[in-house]
Amino acid sequence: MGRDMNGLIIGGVTPLSTLDFPDALAAVIYCQGCPWGCPYCHNEPLREITDQTERDSAAVLTWLEGRRGLLDAVVFSGGEPTLQDGLVPVLEAVRAMGFKVGLHTTGMYPDALAGILPLCDWVGLDIKAPRSAYDRITGVSGSGEAAFASLTRLLGSGVPFETRTTWHPGLLTEAELAELAGELAATDAGRWIIQGFRPDGCTDPELAAAGPAVFPPDLVTRLQAAAPRLTIAVRV
Repeated sequence: MGRDMNGLIIGGVTPLSTLDFPDALAAVIYCQGCPWGCPYCHNEPLREITDQTERDSAAVLTWLEGRRGLLDAVVFSGGEPTLQDGLVPVLEAVRAMGFKVGLHTTGMYPDALAGILPLCDWVGLDIKAPRSAYDRITGVSGSGEAAFASLTRLLGSGVPFETRTTWHPGLLTEAELAELAGELAATDAGRWIIQGFRPDGCTDPELAAAGPAVFPPDLVTRLQAAAPRLTIAVRV
């Protein structure tokens, strides 16, 4: 777990989002720290936990006090929020203000996630790849086992969630997407969002130069046929 230097170590704040929590106006808190090395990452500055924070957690909580009645939810993203020991008390404080709590997570720490889920109203779980390709995407051995263990915990929690996968055709083939669709369907994951790679903020020069991912027009139809138990959508 990460150092507790000043509560939650925050790398940025989006004051208002209509996209990060379903059917709600939300603020997004970006937590520092992520040990995975996904090449398409567009939040590279958040990977390291540093002393350079945009706002400390006390200041953010004070700011949120003034947003009561204006926001519905607060979403914790990253980086990887469950990396930090300071997450739980901040989630508790946000819930005490009357906000719904959302979490964006890679699922890299299944046990930490299980402890946090009772404080969450909605979770977006990043599933990077089918199990066979996971380590290639993250650069970390065993990462797929961790992510799918987190999916199992989510399914058992009753907390509403969606799984999301960022797709770049140079990193995941369509056959691997179909393989992942089958794995998600086998768990009864429910809703799966395929997000197109966007070069904004990506520090991998080859991926960035390739531009945004272009979805074949029949991709979702073919994936849906392979995994009819999933609800599949594309987010560009």
